[in-house]
Order: sequence, then structure tokens, then C-alpha cells
Amino acid sequence: MAIRLPPVHALSAFEAAARLGSFAVAAEELCITPSAFSHRIRLLEEFVGERLFLRDGRSVSLTEFGRRYLDVVRDALRSLADFPLPHRSSPTHPRVKITVPPTFARYLFLPNITEFTDANPDITIETFLSVPLYDMSLSETDVEVRFGVGNYPDLVTEKLFEEPVFPVASPEYAKQMGLEKPGDLKNATLLRSALEPWQPWFNAAGLDWPEPSMGLRIDDLGLLLEAVRHGYGVGLTRSHFARDMIRNGDLVPLFDVALTTPQHAYYLVYERGVRERPEVDAMLNWMMARFNTQRLS
Repeated sequence: MAIRLPPVHALSAFEAAARLGSFAVAAEELCITPSAFSHRIRLLEEFVGERLFLRDGRSVSLTEFGRRYLDVVRDALRSLADFPLPHRSSPTHPRVKITVPPTFARYLFLPNITEFTDANPDITIETFLSVPLYDMSLSETDVEVRFGVGNYPDLVTEKLFEEPVFPVASPEYAKQMGLEKPGDLKNATLLRSALEPWQPWFNAAGLDWPEPSMGLRIDDLGLLLEAVRHGYGVGLTRSHFARDMIRNGDLVPLFDVALTTPQHAYYLVYERGVRERPEVDAMLNWMMARFNTQRLS
């Protein structure tokens, strides 16, 4: 019969919280976010079927069951730690886990990340993708880049940059539809995205039009540009995404109207205390220096 064992990462979280008397301090010691740490404790409590801690504000104390269970857990962890491993590799490098939106990753993060890794060869970067406007928790990553309105309660939020929004089309489509002034869009197919709504740009262009409700919708700004490049219609974009396609002649900017203060911008989001880890602090400082409007222009 298979033996059902508790997750080791939950046991180590339990031992750290019992020793330090604080979930927040224990999370810092284990280099994970407080929300991820709380998830591990809940996972272990569900496994054992008993409460392990009494919560009192920011401090925690063990229940009677928790005190008895701690002795067992410490013995098990000590046995694992003390077991000789003659071929064990050297200690792991410091690492930073970062979550970024797909288009930001494709057009900005990956083309520039070697600048950071060359300057910090001892830091390992682990990159994850998130869907803008949908994934709203830090999970177990250290840093997130979010594309949104910048209102993220209980998290440190720093604006990376924002850029004007303007419409683009393929040269063939622009010529075919005779797109010479903003009003000519009434005969065009407008590609939609929750990330770049049309109505704010309509207002900037002096068009009293409602938000389009029909037609192709793509909630990935990189895929939206690909649809524009294939001649499916007109889409809204920003220069750091469309710059190469415009330079190569795959896209043409339309008219001379740009939305200078778009609804959404890019933000660095992280939990308080994460900057105390030197590798995370280095990553945050590099991103703020690298991805500002001046460096992107």
C-alpha cells in the first residue's frame, strides 16, 4: 500500500514559522512570498486535519497539536539534512523568479535580459508568463510586470513606463481601404483587445463613436500586431511593439493622432520586504533603469 506523505516544502515552512514565530519572517527566510507561504501552511493543515497555529495579528503560536507535530517534523527534517551526500553539487546560486506578460517578454524582456545576466552572472533568472488583466496574484514569483491601471492593494507598485497609443495597418490594407483621415475607419475592420480599447483613442481623434463590439478580439498585443500585419484590419499599438514592423515596412502608422495618456501602462509589482534580498533588489533596479521611456525611445 502506498504511503501518503506530507509535502516537504510545507514541512519546512511549518518548521520555519514555529521557530521564528512569524509567517512573514519565515517567508523571507525561505525566499518565497507571504501568500505562497500561507498556502503551504494551509496545505499542511489540510493534510493533517488539524490547526497547527493560532494567529494573533502578525504573530503566530503553535497549537497543542502543533507542538507535538513539530517534534516529529524536526526529527524528519534533521534526518534528511544530516544524511551524507558525497556527490552533492555546490550550493545553488541566488535566483529571481519574475512573471511578465507575453508581449513584454517577447519584445522587451528577452531582447535585453543579457544586459542583466552579463552584469550579474551569479544570479539565476526564472521567467514565467501571465495574462494581463487576468492573473492578479503574485503566486510564488518574486517580481511581476503587470499591464494594467496600477491599482494593486497591499503590493508595492512602481510604474515602468507608458507610451502613446496609435493605430496601424498593413500598407496593403491601408491603401485598399483609403485610410487617410480618422473618419475613414468607419469602413475598416477594427481589431479589438481589452488591453487597448478603442474609445479613448476615438475621443482623442474627435470621433464620437462607441467601443466596437463586433469582430476579431485578441487579448495578446503581440498576436494583435500579427493579425494587423496579415491584413485582417486596423489595430492599436505602441512604438516599442510596432517599431521593427514599421521599420521593415510590414506596418504603417495611420493619421497623426495618438492617445498620449492611455488607460493601461506597465508596472513593477512586488511584496514588501522582497528588496531585502540582494538579487531581487538588483533585478528591480535594473528593470527600472532599463525600461524607462527614455531608454526605450
